[in-house]
Amino acid sequence: MERSLAEQTRSHLRLADLANRKPTTFDLVPDTKQRARIAEELGILGIKKLRFTGEIAPTGKQDWTLTAHLGATVSQSCVVTLDPVTTRIDEDVTRNYTADYVEMSGTEIEMPEDDTIEPLPETIDLAVVMSEALALALPAFPRAEGASVGQVVHTEPGKEPMTDDDAKPFAGLGALRDALQKKDPEDGS
Repeated sequence: MERSLAEQTRSHLRLADLANRKPTTFDLVPDTKQRARIAEELGILGIKKLRFTGEIAPTGKQDWTLTAHLGATVSQSCVVTLDPVTTRIDEDVTRNYTADYVEMSGTEIEMPEDDTIEPLPETIDLAVVMSEALALALPAFPRAEGASVGQVVHTEPGKEPMTDDDAKPFAGLGALRDALQKKDPEDGS
C-alpha cells in the first residue's frame, strides 16, 4: 500500500524507508503559524494559502524524482507605494535526486542545462523544498495596480539635479549642439 505524507504526519522523508517500486504521495498544507514563519523567512507580508502536493518516485536503482504542484496566495509590499500586493502562485516543481551528482568547483562554473538535478540526500525535507520553490516563484518587483515610479532625480548638494533624460546615452549631444549654436548664432545648422 502507498504511504502518504499525511499518514506520516511529518515533512521529512527518509528515502531508505520509502517503497522502491511505487511512488509515495504527499500533501503538505502548513497551518497559520507555519505560514507566518515562512512569510517571515521570505521577507514578505503574509501567506494566506499554501499547499504543496505531489509524489516522490524511484527512478533507476538509486535515484528519485519529486514532482509536485505548489499553490499559494501571498502578500508582498509594492516596490513603489509599499501597499500590500496579493499574488496567486501556481507552479509545478520537479527535483531529480541522483546518486551520480557531481559538484562543480572552480572560479567559473557554467549553469547546468537541467537545473532540477540535485545530489541524492538520505532525507528529503518537503517543507524546505516547498519554501525554496515558493521563494523562487515570488514576484521580484510586486507593484500595486496603477503604481509607477515617475521621474527619479539624482543630485549632490549644490549641483544641478540629473534627470532620467540626462542619463540617456545621447543626452550630452543635445547640450553640445546648444553650446555650438550659442558660439555661432549665424550658423543655421
